[in-house]
Amino acid sequence: MTTSNPPAGAAPQTPARPDTRQWAGQFVIGTIVLILLTLLVAELDGAIAKAFKANGFNSNPLEYPLTAVVVGLVVNFLLRATGRYEWIRPAVRTEFYLKVGLVLLGARISFGDLLATGAGGLIQAVIMVGSVFTFTWWLGGKLKLHDTLRAVMASAVSICGVSAAIAAAGAVQARKEEVTYIATLVILTALPLMLLMPVLAGAFQLTPTVAGAWFGGNIDTTAAVVGAGTIFDPKAQEIAAVVKLTQNVLIGFAAFGLAIYFATVVKKGEGEARPGLGVIWQRFPKFVLGFVLVSLLVSVGLISKDSAKVIDTASKWLFTLSFVCIGLDFSLKDLKEAGWRPIAVYLAATVFNTVLALGVAYVIFGVIFPR
Repeated sequence: MTTSNPPAGAAPQTPARPDTRQWAGQFVIGTIVLILLTLLVAELDGAIAKAFKANGFNSNPLEYPLTAVVVGLVVNFLLRATGRYEWIRPAVRTEFYLKVGLVLLGARISFGDLLATGAGGLIQAVIMVGSVFTFTWWLGGKLKLHDTLRAVMASAVSICGVSAAIAAAGAVQARKEEVTYIATLVILTALPLMLLMPVLAGAFQLTPTVAGAWFGGNIDTTAAVVGAGTIFDPKAQEIAAVVKLTQNVLIGFAAFGLAIYFATVVKKGEGEARPGLGVIWQRFPKFVLGFVLVSLLVSVGLISKDSAKVIDTASKWLFTLSFVCIGLDFSLKDLKEAGWRPIAVYLAATVFNTVLALGVAYVIFGVIFPR
């Protein structure tokens, strides 16, 4: 059976709309699964803590971020193996849960501490972003990566992982596959760093402030930054979160610079318009403003201490939810499709970032702004 083409002048056929009922059903199912997994993590965390306490440990060395990620990875594997992963995919929104949790985390940090930490964090962010971006861009060129992939990768490893990758991709018109490659690499490297860096910080006898600044300046995903800080020390978690948020502020400026560079150099003569300053605001992470606002409201007493405790508890639940989603988001298939060169560049940039961030964090938060 053949189908004829529509007659000349006929209105084009409207493409079929996605099945909103199916999406809504998957979203509801996924949300229920995520809530159950988050509750499971809480139960497992309590049971693990009791087991360690019974064996003479004062605290649980396996903090809840690790438990949440492992639970997410196990369920991820089971769902993909049985072909049921798409049933929950619409509800797996790591960035959303994390950003809301970070906004609420502002209830724990006074506005004065935020300003004090943010000043050092901004100096560290400028040094780290400039150095790591330049190194990654240079090495990607040496290994002949495509310019758009280099831009997305350099932004991700130097600023804040997936969020920066998405912003950079929009600025340079990168392919969706390139963002997927980088997102997978971000998760692949962030998970080991989340576990390894607190151990190294303890071995180096770093203060919670320096350790937190190291985590915030190096680990690519904000969720893993918070996780590493949580594992090491509550103060380290606060410092790590503030330093990472300060670094996130540079997303808009990086996207603006990349858009200008690609329009005037890489794609010169292709008719692309030079971007305006609106790109900075468009790419600016608005949740940072929410974090600052909550911190300010608590500091001036407009949010009571009891309410602040409730908000802080809510942020921990949202962080747990985002850690579960990190495990659910991981895709080995996407990583295999990337090839060896992007992996080599990303891993080399991560090592460079880790070593440099340790030195910069120690100088800024251990010498210039000791706390």
